[in-house]
Amino acid sequence: MKGRRVLIIVQNLPVPSDRRVWLECQALVAAGYQVSVVCPKAPKDPSDQVLGGVRLRKYAPPPRTEGVLSFAYEFAICWLRTARLVLRAARQDGFDVIQTCNPPDTYFALALPFRLFGKRFIFDQHDLCPEVYESRFETPNRLLLATLRLLERLTYRSADHVIVTNESYREVALGRGHKRPSEVTVVRTGLDTEYMQRGQPEPRLRRGRRYLCCYLGVMGPQDGVDVALYAAHSYVYDLGRRDCEFALVGRGDMYERMRALADELGLADFVTMPGRLPDDELFGYLSTADLGLSPDPPSPLNDVSTMNKTMEYMAFGLPVVAFDLKETRVSAGDAAVYVEGDDPSAYAKAIADLLDDGPRRRQMGELARRRAEDVLAWRHQAPSYVATYDRLWAPV
Repeated sequence: MKGRRVLIIVQNLPVPSDRRVWLECQALVAAGYQVSVVCPKAPKDPSDQVLGGVRLRKYAPPPRTEGVLSFAYEFAICWLRTARLVLRAARQDGFDVIQTCNPPDTYFALALPFRLFGKRFIFDQHDLCPEVYESRFETPNRLLLATLRLLERLTYRSADHVIVTNESYREVALGRGHKRPSEVTVVRTGLDTEYMQRGQPEPRLRRGRRYLCCYLGVMGPQDGVDVALYAAHSYVYDLGRRDCEFALVGRGDMYERMRALADELGLADFVTMPGRLPDDELFGYLSTADLGLSPDPPSPLNDVSTMNKTMEYMAFGLPVVAFDLKETRVSAGDAAVYVEGDDPSAYAKAIADLLDDGPRRRQMGELARRRAEDVLAWRHQAPSYVATYDRLWAPV
């Protein structure tokens, strides 16, 4: 319908694999909006399809690489391929609002020309890109870091409205982004709790052991997968325990390096790393696990970021072991055990203590599921998200 057409750009994940963006799309469709998306392809994805009432246009992403220059190269290739599909969307479907989801903070440059024709621009901020870059590289390039900060400022300045995932990010948008309070809306990354819930356990995934601990998510330098492996090593060799299988599910830039680290640490018999899995297989792990691992170490980025994996564990009724991060406490509340600092040995001890306390673990799991339904479910966030769009057409 003319005047209610939305184009969403996302680079970080394909849609609908990006659960947040897919739930946003479905909320808009349910509210009567016409929605299209430009995003990267997953393997075997079609280039153009309509799914759930949403038009998906997809490009082939470049191969994942490492290093500062390849980091910039990957963004550039994705930007150019995105621009081509945005122009196609403008010709074929048209749109009245363009929503960009970061990282990266470069798509404001695609939105700006359309603003000259009266189109609106909403920035859906998923990450703090300067902090993401600092966390990925031990010695960040100062020029590139300054460029990322400039791109973030330009994105804030260009946006008609900013959507953020938590109150910490809202403070950033108001502070260094210089947005007015009326220009920033918190829409937490919610859960589809009807879809994401515990099913039948699959004992084979324990590989003959009593317990299963599960990590789910991206494996980047900032995600603490190495900490999880060092904690598993401490659990097995320092605490002398052979009763737990550790399943690390997901992929990312550090995947191959983490597989090698697991072998170096003598964990081949205790760690499974199946890569990224379709939902039915992933849900099998989460339905079998005894607890979820959120090993993201304290950092300026992690402390203020909402960890999706933590909430997904909770949807499956899993208690969580996490480091003591500000926004992780907001998400998990009393459904998590919080470890001070970033010591893998202390993390391993927290795992062992929770596994040994069955009543506490069950109580925390029940609390996790209730909190997922009553606080974290997407149905509590969708009204705020749709209202952000509705206000664009409200009479002045």
